Amino acid sequence: MATTTTLKLPEDLKARIATAAEAAGKTSHAYMVDALASQAAFDERRRAFVAAAFVAEQEVAEYGLVFDADEVFSHIQAKLDGKISKRPKAKKL
Repeated sequence: MATTTTLKLPEDLKARIATAAEAAGKTSHAYMVDALASQAAFDERRRAFVAAAFVAEQEVAEYGLVFDADEVFSHIQAKLDGKISKRPKAKKL
């Protein structure tokens, strides 16, 4: 269920949104709803990424296992090129 929210915008921003919305074939309302939804999704992904990074940091501190970045990048590039490549192995710090 939708709820009403009042948003006070500076006149110049309101004009920019109107122009962008028109170019996108949307109403200003739809444009702002889409923009807010996109930003919220982006922020959620960023928080999940940071949380995963902290978990990875804790795992490295606990187990001391890491992958050599050059080996990982070479493996990924080989896979992208359609070549057979052995997965890199984790090494002790």
